[in-house]
Amino acid sequence: MTDYRYPDAIVETDWLAANLDNPALRIFDCTTHLRYDEAPPGKPYRVESGRADYERGHLPGAGFLDLQGELSKTDSPYSFTLPTEAQFAAAMAKHGVGNDTRVILYSTANAQWASRIWWMLRAFGFDNAALLNGGWQKWTAEGRPVSTGPAAAPAPGDFTARPWPGLFTGKEEVKAAIGSATACTINALAPDLHRGENARYGRPGRIPGSVNIPAASLLNPGDNTFRPADEVAAHFASVGADPENRMIVYCGGGIAATLDAFLLHQLGYEDITVYDDSMSQWASDESLPIEVG
Repeated sequence: MTDYRYPDAIVETDWLAANLDNPALRIFDCTTHLRYDEAPPGKPYRVESGRADYERGHLPGAGFLDLQGELSKTDSPYSFTLPTEAQFAAAMAKHGVGNDTRVILYSTANAQWASRIWWMLRAFGFDNAALLNGGWQKWTAEGRPVSTGPAAAPAPGDFTARPWPGLFTGKEEVKAAIGSATACTINALAPDLHRGENARYGRPGRIPGSVNIPAASLLNPGDNTFRPADEVAAHFASVGADPENRMIVYCGGGIAATLDAFLLHQLGYEDITVYDDSMSQWASDESLPIEVG
């Protein structure tokens, strides 16, 4: 039976409930919403911070991380582009994260918002973070305590960024990997977007040769927890994801892709990268090939 390789990076609700008062913990709600029906001209969606949801209810002691507002590059034409080392480190320090802090991440709408920040933390050299299995959905379904209103400002942390190259990539590597026997390009978007039946990002379709493992398929629909490791391993193996090869994961903007990447990492895949900006960039660049069907 397959087990997840790094159990410390996944925490259960019962453990967290018993450790809420641990002063070494910093818990964060990472929720963002994408409003597809309210997309501005030329954009695939409108980005809405989850702060209002956070203030209506959050885990006791949790802070709020605004992915678009403070943890994305401010001058990028795309949503959610990886920020600079200095911007990321300053934001983490402001939220009380230090080099010895244990960080627990969750989100309300979808686990991918928490996994995006987990992957970013890892890319900046911080490896003491975990995702709350089942997130807000499981926590509240179990009737666990909830707080409301804004949290008190924490004491600043001493977060030091130590970038780990290669965990994010750009269009040139993705283009070069098309047809490669040593790379597997995985699309974490829904099947209709992969097949080219939805033109949300401009030109419909996918990166040529890529395979489809929707991020949503890796979670149990009942409680939003991760599917068992052997099921997830079989899912990736079914599309030819070989642990010996480089895994390039993409989606619409580098968000859902991090959930696939997180679980590939948990299965022991070692060479994984996320295409930052993903189809938001690829579909808008007429010089890049696209595939449908």
